[in-house]
Amino acid sequence: MSRKHENNFAFLDSQNLNLGTKKDIRKNGKLLYKGWNLDFKKFRQYLRDKYRVEKAFLFIGYIKENEKLYNELRSYGYELVFKQTVKDRAGKPKGNIDAELVLYSAAIEFLNYDKAIIVSGDGDFCCLLEFLEEKGKLGKLLIPNARYASSLLRKFRPYQVNIINDKDRIEKISNKK
Repeated sequence: MSRKHENNFAFLDSQNLNLGTKKDIRKNGKLLYKGWNLDFKKFRQYLRDKYRVEKAFLFIGYIKENEKLYNELRSYGYELVFKQTVKDRAGKPKGNIDAELVLYSAAIEFLNYDKAIIVSGDGDFCCLLEFLEEKGKLGKLLIPNARYASSLLRKFRPYQVNIINDKDRIEKISNKK
């Protein structure tokens, strides 16, 4: 199949992507790598250009006060799939999107795309990755932070891409001096 005719969909674990890129990597107390801010607009274009992603589903916990952010993400071309949030013991909102990501990629949208691009380093998606691989639908597994990716994902190394390798294309550049 010609690349220009591919119809790939991306399924993004927003929490894993956002926190994964921001996290510092340390070894024996030494800073090996400084976390960075992902530019979601650039990332959407990157998915379109590099992986021929026609639709990008961003799975995210819903917080009423973040409506401006949600509208911004939609304007970049993401289709948002919300999960109701609950507060953890520290009072921070938490929205576990795993079931929704699996449902959309393996059932709701399954017949509508050629390959799935999964964006997460969470080992909870191993069963999904196995299913997609078995059906010939697994395109790539984009890992936000290889250092913190689940060891369960090792068997999917042929599909893995560490997005730090393209940081220069997708990093949010601050205008602050």
